[in-house]
Amino acid sequence: MDYVVVKWLHILSSTFLFGTGIGSAWYMLFANVSRDVRAIAVVAKYVVIADWLFTATTAVLQPATGFYMIHLAGYPLHSKWIMWSIALYVLAGACWLPVVWLQMRMRDMAAAAAAAGGELPALYWRYFRIWVTLGVPAFIAFVVIFWLMVAKPM
Repeated sequence: MDYVVVKWLHILSSTFLFGTGIGSAWYMLFANVSRDVRAIAVVAKYVVIADWLFTATTAVLQPATGFYMIHLAGYPLHSKWIMWSIALYVLAGACWLPVVWLQMRMRDMAAAAAAAGGELPALYWRYFRIWVTLGVPAFIAFVVIFWLMVAKPM
């Protein structure tokens, strides 16, 4: 495949990956801040769908296109900027996997609370705090990866 095509796929998939993450985090955060159980249930449902539809697929496409571009461009795999990018990507993925599990549990708790017309359980809010805590390093990792991809500083 032509380098420009692979680069375009890489950039497009990174846009979907990062954009879905930012959008999901934004809506999930503010739905939770509202404390409106019905809104939280709806948003959590669609955040889980978006994660599986966009984040999971692009999370696979990113390393595939990235390693192929490294090969096509002839960059040494041991370049510091590549090694840092890989390490940060693994860190972001290590944060994302439990986030997906948390989101599915939060979705289910919110749906049950909305259907019953009740409040969200304390466990929901504990999961939400963990969700936020895991999102921060993942966000920072992706911002640094974007910089490394553009600047290739080392």
